[in-house]
Amino acid sequence: MKTDQLEIVSLGTQHLEGALALSKQAGWPHRMADWEMAFALSTGVVVLEGDKVVGTTLTTRYGRDCATINMVIVDEAMRGRGLGRRLMQAGLDAAGGLPCRLIATDEGLPLYESLGFRQVGAIVQHQGFCSAVEPPVDVEWAQPSHLAEIEALDQLAFGANRGELLSYLKHDGRFAVIRRGGHVSGFSTSRPFGRGEVIGPVVAANGEDARKLILFQIAARRHTFLRIDTATNLGLSSWLAELGLVQVGGGTAMRRGGQANASPRVKTFALANQAFG
Repeated sequence: MKTDQLEIVSLGTQHLEGALALSKQAGWPHRMADWEMAFALSTGVVVLEGDKVVGTTLTTRYGRDCATINMVIVDEAMRGRGLGRRLMQAGLDAAGGLPCRLIATDEGLPLYESLGFRQVGAIVQHQGFCSAVEPPVDVEWAQPSHLAEIEALDQLAFGANRGELLSYLKHDGRFAVIRRGGHVSGFSTSRPFGRGEVIGPVVAANGEDARKLILFQIAARRHTFLRIDTATNLGLSSWLAELGLVQVGGGTAMRRGGQANASPRVKTFALANQAFG
């Protein structure tokens, strides 16, 4: 079938089963609940061949600051026909001119570069089961009163307001915080995802605090399959491997338009996941 005979429509709840099947074909670990989260926080399109979903892309907007393009998948039988470019253009159109970010696979890198994305870093994925660890004494579970400070720290680190994402995570996961001088100076989050749970985002002023925030989450999830996505330049990769979270892949962080507005005061040491940054 020619590409122009395929139908591109807005993603709806009726398409989620087909989108889930497509991500499984690609070897991605997403559950239906993970697609439902992405759908709730994003706008998207699907490509239909009859009633079959053969392509997807989502755009997650963070206010007026930026957007991420994610869940770009093309059915393996449809590749090589320019469908990926059409999906990416739909994602960029949905961003409405906002600066865009994404995590690219090696296969997608040439396409994204041709659309004006530039490489800004490398992301590694670690996963597995950790041995028992003791929770750091200066980390605690977050209270509702901490959420405003958590949102402010995340905006400093990410360079955009992700309040809607963090509000979703508040109900789907659990936050831990480090406080210095009576104020939240770092936080970590964990939630169900894929085969087990993902730890992220993790935001801290330094690597030592980031490790403490991660260890606190690990200590509460003994015998749980865990995943963490982190940038290669943050110095966590070998430490995570020592804990039992082996490196299994990763991608290239890319941006299109705008400038990085992140503050040097704090950094994002682990992503919410590769879709949300």
